[in-house]
Amino acid sequence: MKRFLLPFLLAIASGVAMAQAAPDAATAVADAAPAAAELVLDRGDTAFMLASAALVLLMTPALAFFYGGLSRSKSVLNTMMMSVTAMGIVTLTWVVVGFSIAFGDEPMGAYFGSFANVMLNGMDSSTLAATFEAGHGIPKYVFVMFQATFAIISAALISGALVDRMKFSAYLAFITLWSILVYSPVAHWVWDASGWLFTMGALDFAGGTVVHINAGVSALVAAAVLGPRLQTTRHMAIPHNIPFVMLGAGLLWFGWFGFNAGSALGANGSAGLAMMTTQIATAAAMMTWLIWEKITSHAMSAVGAATGAVVGLVAITPAAGIVSPAYAILVGILGATGSFWAVQKKRVFKLDDALDVFACHGVAGIIGAICTGAFAFSTGQGKGTGEQVVIQLTAIAATIVYAAVMSYAILKVIDMTIGLRISKSEELQGIDIVSHEEAGYSPESFGFSSMSSESSTDLSAPVYISKKATA
Repeated sequence: MKRFLLPFLLAIASGVAMAQAAPDAATAVADAAPAAAELVLDRGDTAFMLASAALVLLMTPALAFFYGGLSRSKSVLNTMMMSVTAMGIVTLTWVVVGFSIAFGDEPMGAYFGSFANVMLNGMDSSTLAATFEAGHGIPKYVFVMFQATFAIISAALISGALVDRMKFSAYLAFITLWSILVYSPVAHWVWDASGWLFTMGALDFAGGTVVHINAGVSALVAAAVLGPRLQTTRHMAIPHNIPFVMLGAGLLWFGWFGFNAGSALGANGSAGLAMMTTQIATAAAMMTWLIWEKITSHAMSAVGAATGAVVGLVAITPAAGIVSPAYAILVGILGATGSFWAVQKKRVFKLDDALDVFACHGVAGIIGAICTGAFAFSTGQGKGTGEQVVIQLTAIAATIVYAAVMSYAILKVIDMTIGLRISKSEELQGIDIVSHEEAGYSPESFGFSSMSSESSTDLSAPVYISKKATA
C-alpha cells in the first residue's frame, strides 16, 4: 500500500503544482454579501440549519458513548460526564462571550472579534445572518446555535486524553477557560471574514484546524502536564464495552452529516458535495484501518472499524465541500494511514494520551487540512496548489503553537490553584466513585458484596455509593 500511495501523491503534487483556481466560496460570499437589511429569510435554508445544529449536538453524547466504551469500567461515568457537561458549560460560555469573540460585530481586528455581542446583545429573532447565496439569510440565532455545537464538541474531544486521573472540578475549569481563550480566537482567525487566516485564504470547510487540530494539540499538552496514569491503571485500561464504542461511532457518523453538510450554511450544492465526500472518505478510512490491522498481523477488530470511521470523518472535515468525491477516497486513505501509525508509535513519545485524541484528531486533522490545499483544484477552489498548501501549513502551524501555549498556561494556573490530579489512592479506587459517588454497573464490579442483592442485580437503575463505604 505504501509503494502505491507515495508515487500517486507525488504525481498529483507535480501535476497540479502550478494550477490556478477560482477564489473559494467563503471569500466570494464575503465580497458579494449584501447588507443585513437587504437579506431575505430563506425558510428552506433555515429548516436545514435547524436540523444540522441538532445533528451536531447529537455528536457530543455520541462521543460520550465512544469514549465511555473505550475506557475501563471504573471510569465510564466520569468519561461520559466530561462530554455531557461540556454541553452545559460551553453553551453558557458561548452565549456569554465566546460567540462575540469569534464572530462579533465590529471586530477589533484580525486576531480577535469583539465584545459587541456579549450575552447575544444586538440581535433578536428577526436578525438575519447571511448564507453563501447572495440575498439569502437565516436567523442569526440559528447561526449562533449551530456554531455553539462546534464549540461544545471541540471541548469534549479533549477529555479523551484525561481519562482516569484529572479532577472533575479541574476539567470543568479547564474547558471553561479553553472555550473562551483558545477555541473562540482560533474560530475568529479561520472563519470570520476579518480573521487573519481567512483573509490569507486558508481553507477549512467544517473545522479541521478550528476543531480537530485545536483540540488534538490541547489534549496532547494536557496529557503531558497531567503526567501518565499509574502503571496499574494503564495495564487495566482496555475497552470495557465495545458495543458502546460501536454505538458512539455510528451516532458520530450520523451526526457528522450535520457537521459537514451544515457548514455550507444552506440546502445547496455545496451541502450535497459535503455530504457525499463525508460518506466516501469515512468508508475509505474504515476499510483502510482494517486493512492495516490485517497487514500488521492483527485481527480486523470492531474497535478498529469504529476508530477508522471516526478518523475518516475527521480527515474529510476541512475538505468536505472543497474536494471532489474521487479525492475524498484519497483523503480517507491518508487520514486513516497517518492516524493508524500514530497510534502504533505513540509509546515512543511516552505521553499518556489515554484514548489517542491527538493520534486520531490531531494527526487526521493535519492530514485533512493539507489535503484540502492539495486537492482544492478538483472543484476549482483555492489559489493554486503550491500556494494553497503553504497557506494551509501556515494555518496548521499557527493553530498548533497557539493551542499548545495557551492550553499549557491554563493548565498551570489551574494546577497552582485547585490542582489537576486526583491522588494515587483515588486513582486506584476508581474515578467514578471518587468524583461522582456512583458506579456505572453493579457493585460486584468494584467488590462491594455488602449491598443488597436487589440493588446489585438491577442494572436498569444507577448505583449510588458513598465514598466512605469504599475506604
